[in-house]
Amino acid sequence: MNKKHFAVGVVAVLLAACKPAAPAVTVTITGPAEGDTVRAAEVLITLSVSGIELAPVAEQRAGTAHHHLYLDTDFPALDSPIPAGQANIVHLGQAQTEYLWQGVSPGPHRIIAVLADPAHVPLKPYVTDTVNIVVVSPAPPPPADSVPR
Repeated sequence: MNKKHFAVGVVAVLLAACKPAAPAVTVTITGPAEGDTVRAAEVLITLSVSGIELAPVAEQRAGTAHHHLYLDTDFPALDSPIPAGQANIVHLGQAQTEYLWQGVSPGPHRIIAVLADPAHVPLKPYVTDTVNIVVVSPAPPPPADSVPR
């Protein structure tokens, strides 16, 4: 075999071995935005993902994910399922991309979104997004006698 044929063979093997890189998996908290002030005790959180399909946990399909939200709670590096039954951790197991967090007290808050597999184990590498917001009490309604009739 001459050098030219060898070089062509090497290039062919290298090209065959090259696979397009899988798109990076990301999660984004699309609302509220970083630093937003929210005038309510209810905070509507909206989410988006790329690079992976969202699916309900009940389907138990490999290669899919669903959201978890942490409110004012650190996300520990986990190799096990995200804990259930905790007030500040919400599992969005129906592949939801919105959650209305009710009863959020006035003050600064941190929201962390985490993607997990159907067994609630965080994806590796960890796929998270964080926003910090401030919740303020809504303005009181005007007095009844000041409303035009």
